Amino acid sequence: MRELLEVQAGVVSRAQMITAGATDNDLRRLVRRRRLARVHPRVYVDHTGPLTWAQRAWAATLSCTPAALADESAIRAAEGPGRRRHDDGRPILVAVDHTRRVRAPVGVVAVRTVGLDDKVLWNASPPRMRTEHAVVRMASKASSDIDAVAFLADAVGARMTTGSRLADALASCARIGRRPFLEAVIADVTAGTCSTLERGYLDRVERPHALPTATRQFRDSVNGPLYRDALYVDLDLVVELDGRMYHSVARRHDADLERDLDAAVARLATIRLGWGQVFDRPCRTAASLGRIMAAHGWAGEVARCPRCPPTYPIAA
Repeated sequence: MRELLEVQAGVVSRAQMITAGATDNDLRRLVRRRRLARVHPRVYVDHTGPLTWAQRAWAATLSCTPAALADESAIRAAEGPGRRRHDDGRPILVAVDHTRRVRAPVGVVAVRTVGLDDKVLWNASPPRMRTEHAVVRMASKASSDIDAVAFLADAVGARMTTGSRLADALASCARIGRRPFLEAVIADVTAGTCSTLERGYLDRVERPHALPTATRQFRDSVNGPLYRDALYVDLDLVVELDGRMYHSVARRHDADLERDLDAAVARLATIRLGWGQVFDRPCRTAASLGRIMAAHGWAGEVARCPRCPPTYPIAA
């Protein structure tokens, strides 16, 4: 039992204690003497104070055993305590086999998962979903496309997994949201390109809002050989698509790009757009580009696309 407590951050289940040779009388005596305290039904910790996140994680997996940390809880465990981006007060997510119906205790959410054994590291401490499977699941459920990109890019950038493993994890999911988008972004993460962002600009911003057609990948050698993402020759205007995936600071980077776009309204000749402008706010981006292009001599009008809200001032 002492060995179990050491390995499991001071958390133990009744079943483990019985297997180790304890009796229910022993358990009641330890609780009465405050050597153990109840966390969940049939799960105990070796002190009476506040629980650490690791103790909550162990208690969650033991309360639903066989179970493993899932999704954001699995990522939190894989990253360790050094990173502070996680809210340790949130419920612990645990993956259980899809055939089971588990009544999870307060503070724990059970996620029924198909093919559980293939997606879990049972020898981890505590058991957890493999990083690539957790990341793909989180990206598929993200509140926005830029957040989905952030989950994928963060995991690869931190060397927690690889693009090929993410691709394999996605392929193993029979049903998952955002599949075509995730496939494209994972391919970009693996190859180090931003073709998904380039296609998104064409399909979400330029074409549906009737903006002028740009010359793409224009070779410019004024300052040495380089390629312009989208050159509007008649307007002396360049749109550069910033597909860098340093998304551990995705929202701050996105805010910087948004300020660049607003500054471009003041007739600056180069516009740099990122994932947020293209995938989260394509209509607002098109409206801003229309004003910039008008300042550079474009006589056309920005069209309203099916995504534009009815009250959106597209021509503002």
